[in-house]
Amino acid sequence: MAARFRYSRWDGTQQGFELDADSVIKEVTDELIHHGDPNAALRRIMQQGLRDRNGKKIEGLRDTVNRLRERRKQIRESGKLGGEFDGVAQELNDIIDEERLAVDEAERKAGDSGDERRAAVARDAAMNRKLQLDMLPDDLARKVEALSHYDFQSHDAQQRFEQLVERLREQVQQRQFEQISSAAKNTSPEDIARMKDMMSALNEMIDRRDRGEDPQFEKFMQEFGDFFPENPSTLDELLELLAQRMAAAQAMLNSMTPEQREELRNLMSQMLDDTDLQWQMDRLSERLQRAYPGMDWDGSQKFSGERPLPFDEALQSIQELNDLDNLEQFLNTASSPAALQEVDLDAVRRMLGDVSAESIERLSKLTEMLRQAGLIDQKEGRLELTPRGLRNIGKEALRDLFGRLERDALGQHRIERIGAGHERAHETKAYEYGDPFHLDLQGTLRNTLRRQGGGLPLRLQPDDFEIDQTEQLTRSSTVLMVDLSLSMPMRDNFLPAKKVAMALHSLISSQFPRDYLGLVGFSETARELRHEQLPEVSWDFVYGTNMQHGFALARKMLARESGTKQIMMITDGEPTAHVQSDGEVFFSYPPAYVTLEATLREVLRCTREDIRINTFMLDADGGLRGFVEQLTQINKGRAFFTTPETLGEYVLVDFLEHKRSLRRSGTRRAS
Repeated sequence: MAARFRYSRWDGTQQGFELDADSVIKEVTDELIHHGDPNAALRRIMQQGLRDRNGKKIEGLRDTVNRLRERRKQIRESGKLGGEFDGVAQELNDIIDEERLAVDEAERKAGDSGDERRAAVARDAAMNRKLQLDMLPDDLARKVEALSHYDFQSHDAQQRFEQLVERLREQVQQRQFEQISSAAKNTSPEDIARMKDMMSALNEMIDRRDRGEDPQFEKFMQEFGDFFPENPSTLDELLELLAQRMAAAQAMLNSMTPEQREELRNLMSQMLDDTDLQWQMDRLSERLQRAYPGMDWDGSQKFSGERPLPFDEALQSIQELNDLDNLEQFLNTASSPAALQEVDLDAVRRMLGDVSAESIERLSKLTEMLRQAGLIDQKEGRLELTPRGLRNIGKEALRDLFGRLERDALGQHRIERIGAGHERAHETKAYEYGDPFHLDLQGTLRNTLRRQGGGLPLRLQPDDFEIDQTEQLTRSSTVLMVDLSLSMPMRDNFLPAKKVAMALHSLISSQFPRDYLGLVGFSETARELRHEQLPEVSWDFVYGTNMQHGFALARKMLARESGTKQIMMITDGEPTAHVQSDGEVFFSYPPAYVTLEATLREVLRCTREDIRINTFMLDADGGLRGFVEQLTQINKGRAFFTTPETLGEYVLVDFLEHKRSLRRSGTRRAS
């Protein structure tokens, strides 16, 4: 489907295009040049993020994971598990203290009455009540059970106890609801009865499916759908939802101490009288654990806060922590931006906010954006650069290198027009018979107006025609030799050298299309490199630097070409290898005299064939300096001592200066 655009008058408030394929390629140019692997480049940008054309930060997965970990820390420090009944225990102790005071007060009043029999009965009763209170178990559930059979002296204490028991019963019943349903429910007897009916129907539905019958899911949802506001559309979705909630509830139990778990189980057993409901829930839990073994039923979470967490809040926190753990695991293993399309953006937005959700959504579209733009293509499950993508990388490398030059330096200004055997000069002339008809339209119309004096239509005459004055250029043939020995990446020289190669190819193919550029990579031996191979070219895991073989191969390549010929060599080491007469490679470090001699002989052959050699040295040690001095003395080329940061500038300036000198010499010959 073709893209659709809407146009409107600019009012200063509109934003431009936020993100496009070219800006993405620009972000990963160095990565693509260094490794030649779009897959690795996109993984890097997926981790680090990028900025769109408006300067807005698109958060990378690294930042998202950090935000996720901060959120997890925040949840864990929000409270403590097992503390939901701490307040209950404290209130129960207050009730017991109030009862003791009432027992003491009753005994005192009986003693003050003067009735010896009454006083004796009161003492016996007080002694019996105090003994019962002293013998109360420490366990919360058993303490509640013992007090349920206790004859309170204080009416107020008894009333407080009865209210506490009712509140506990409601909490336990609510826990049962929340373990199954996320819908807010009351815990009336009618609600408990309906929940029991729902659990029974749910287990029966699973039984029917296990027997190969229709589970009647739609009928179940019509009757009990209000328990599940998530509105699952299938039985499997419903069971997975229940498994997640019950696994979270189990994780909460697992996160408690053994004493806390036992206390909670005893209290629930005491407060929940309905054994049928508990049986239905236990049955469902066993089924879900078998059906979803990967749900991490044995998982747990650590909480370090001081505030006791109510059960509903604790369950919600456990679920969110589990979701955060699963999201982090997925993000850490995501192999490409396209994999991020599986992320639940609503869940990310709920847990981490809009920034993370929007960033993940935009990152997930990177691969398809580049593919639709024709910059990458998928072959045999891997992403590869297309010829257009290769050209874009070269252009970006060229733009980057030119951008580093000083404003008045050669090569600072981009050349927008492509020549075809000539370059346009900045001067025009009147057309003469035999001149190439490169019409200067503005000058021509200006001449017509000057002659005619205005008015329409304009009537052109032969004397009005003005053309661009052109200068014929001599064709140039260049071979770029790039050192691929192991010392290049070890000294961080490989990326700048490869970037220069791609930039030079882009410059020549776009601005000097008649020129020839050959590429040679050399280490222990030399090999010709095709332009389309450049992104995938890497260093060799050898230390040999065979300039002799490189010069021989470059000379052979230039023999097939016309025009002025030159070799541009980028290296960080002196020659340590050469090819012997029997075809075997000889290696020696420090360099052997025989290697230096063989290399200089090849330099002499290049000189005799009028091939200039310019050397760009990335390491100015004494050995390399001495060799290059001999090379330049024989060849009369030039040598540059440069750095990885300035290499590109030196090479491009040298090439363009070479073109200018050819143009000047061509002009002199023409005159």
